Amino acid sequence: MNKSKILLIYTGGTIGMIKEAGQPYLSPFNFENILDRVKEINLLNCQLETISINNPIDSSNIQIENWIELVEIIKTNYNSFDGFVILHGTDTMSYTASALSFLIQNLTKPIILTGSQLPLGDLRTDAKEHLITSIQLARPYHDFDNNGSSSKVTNVIKEVCLYFDNKLFRGNRTTKVNSDQFKAYASFNYPELAKSGVDLKINSEDLYEPLNSNTIFHNKLDDRVSVIKLFPGISKQIVKHMLFDSYSKVVIIESYGSGNMFDFEWFIDELKSSIKKGKYIINVSQCPKGSVQMGKYESSFKLVELDIISGKDITLESAIIKSMYLLSMKLDFKNFKEMFELSISGEIS
Repeated sequence: MNKSKILLIYTGGTIGMIKEAGQPYLSPFNFENILDRVKEINLLNCQLETISINNPIDSSNIQIENWIELVEIIKTNYNSFDGFVILHGTDTMSYTASALSFLIQNLTKPIILTGSQLPLGDLRTDAKEHLITSIQLARPYHDFDNNGSSSKVTNVIKEVCLYFDNKLFRGNRTTKVNSDQFKAYASFNYPELAKSGVDLKINSEDLYEPLNSNTIFHNKLDDRVSVIKLFPGISKQIVKHMLFDSYSKVVIIESYGSGNMFDFEWFIDELKSSIKKGKYIINVSQCPKGSVQMGKYESSFKLVELDIISGKDITLESAIIKSMYLLSMKLDFKNFKEMFELSISGEIS
């Protein structure tokens, strides 16, 4: 019987750490020997191969070049494997999942990111279950002929996902919500794609279906993106400084509620001036659940007149990466706004 081929990609993070006897600190172990650490993987009937990025890092240090390196690894191995599992630190996993969802379009195979709150060698670790189930989710379904040979391989999952605490999420819909509990991630505006209990239940109707099977790999992101989080009492000087910095092209404003911003005359004037100078301004809500609905209240009506871009129900993580992705295409404002407000990879409803 043919085995599914899964590529395990290690980037760093808690999941790849162990504490050796007599050693007070955690240190990474050689992931080529993963089967020696997690022998249960042998029961999955998979052919597992491992690879690491050039310099495994704490996920707090993740940069655009690391995402491009991951894209290149997947592109190089795309035709040789049935699925991909990326082991990643938890602090920025949602950002990486969002980045890969935009940089790799029309996926025909699953890319599952996972990590852990406790290292693999810890007595109470969550790493082992995350690793085993992620590999299981990355496997395709095989149809066999009368001789027992695989005649057809079907990938149910064709998108970038994040698996954590018994739940599979669409990667670009996730946010890290807890740093000291096993339930570390949530997807507030999109249902979970699968749940692992006694049985592994996949919600097929919520899975992303690519436009076609022509997988496209991108290798550019434009980092000229900044974020302003509004708060009562924020000064005109700080707002002006952030809106008029000489480098950023996109300014994401984290607004209140359903996209509301204060409508003080000085603030509206600063927005107008910034837009006139060529800035693209995006409205993303501070609320983790719900959607931007500019014009619903009087305080946001003027934003519609200014042609502010609506983030709808996108996460901040996804909004940042999507902006980098669209900026790399060198679009004019009209096309940038149109594409941002449409779903590219299932990131908005």
